[in-house]
Amino acid sequence: MLYQIYEAQRALMEPFADFAQAAAKLYSNPHSPLGQNPLAQRVSAGYDLLYRLAKDYEKPVFGIQSVDVDGNDVAIQERVEIDKPFCELRRFKRFSDDQATLDKMKMQPAVLIVAPLSGHYATLLRDTVRTMLRGHKVYITDWKNARTVPLSDGEFHLDDYVNYVQEFIRHIQKEYGNCHVVSVCQPTVPVLAAVSLMASRGEMTPLSMVMMGGPIDARKSPTAVNNLAMNKSFEWFENNVIYRVPSGFPGEGRRVYPGFLQHTGFVAMNPDRHAKSHYEYFEDLLKGDDTSAEAHRKFYDEYNAVLDMDADYYLETIRTVFQEFMLVNGTWDVKNPQGEVERVRPQDIRKTALLTVEGELDDISGSGQTAAALKLCSGITGADKRHYEVKGAGHYGIFSGKRWREKVYPEVCEFILAHDEQPAAKPAPAKKAAAKKTAAKKAPAKKLAVRKPAARKATR
Repeated sequence: MLYQIYEAQRALMEPFADFAQAAAKLYSNPHSPLGQNPLAQRVSAGYDLLYRLAKDYEKPVFGIQSVDVDGNDVAIQERVEIDKPFCELRRFKRFSDDQATLDKMKMQPAVLIVAPLSGHYATLLRDTVRTMLRGHKVYITDWKNARTVPLSDGEFHLDDYVNYVQEFIRHIQKEYGNCHVVSVCQPTVPVLAAVSLMASRGEMTPLSMVMMGGPIDARKSPTAVNNLAMNKSFEWFENNVIYRVPSGFPGEGRRVYPGFLQHTGFVAMNPDRHAKSHYEYFEDLLKGDDTSAEAHRKFYDEYNAVLDMDADYYLETIRTVFQEFMLVNGTWDVKNPQGEVERVRPQDIRKTALLTVEGELDDISGSGQTAAALKLCSGITGADKRHYEVKGAGHYGIFSGKRWREKVYPEVCEFILAHDEQPAAKPAPAKKAAAKKTAAKKAPAKKLAVRKPAARKATR
């Protein structure tokens, strides 16, 4: 019933939001009679703020038209490679008429960015994508709003999430031979499960995994988010946050964790900070500080746009990750598309390098939660495992903003490039000396072929 009440309230507020928007424009227009009023600017700012607080926020677009690759402007085209009921695999295809740039881009690594399915849309990682496009072929998981998915498309479980990730990895591997995977926050757990299962079956696994700010082991340095999930019973979540999608949406009748409840929780974590931000926006409008006002709009256009999550997926994530800690306890079983149950064994991963990234001030995934993956992946040798803590960074700072671009991305880029060769092409330690002697006896053309991987890295 709560979902229906919310939708009725939203429909009731819509004309008031439209009126506030029109009034704000009218009072800010110097050619309007109302704009001549001495208090016009203050009234306009008040109506503008009212409009921002009352409006409905739709799914944002990535809007990445071009990126700079070594001083050359490269055009970007979005395309959907795979369309699943609950997710699209979206590719950012790069185009250039400069032959040298084109040749360089063809040699760059392919990366799958697995975006969180935890309330916000994948566009929250817009800065992550834009930065990665400088030196990588980029794909991203673009999760759908569950209220737009008809009941006829079936249910969505945590197991399905894991299977989606495996399917997307295989798709990119088929296209480029192999790939790298970057997971941000919530998907670090299902990504680790997906790669573990592929390794246990003897499948080709990604060349590297980069795990950023995720709850691999939520018992370490628990945050307010962790404590809520740990201290409430499974039944409490099922009875208090799960509702059916009301009529008027394609997913009518589907059980979901509604986006508006998630947004309420986000704001409740830092209410004073949000109140201050909105007041500063009002002041920026009065001062005519268009740059700061626009920055506020862009942030909240993203922050306030939320999606519904399928109830089965959400509840299973609560139980698996935050209550029973199945991944770290070695008790997690996943059902594959054929209906077979398989045990998740991170220790079986041997040919995939692992980089974990944490923010020093992360209040979503506490210190040590992501780094726990290094111990779980005991089959990966020490040289292929690394941890990086971002000093002064909170949760969002590790994948967006100045710290991401200037501190985290260089580390991630270097790690990916260092592990971009096919594992089979790397000589075993005991055979390195023999391999060097053999290479020295080969013709010049063959010597160039041996040196090619190092040359490729230098160009990046």
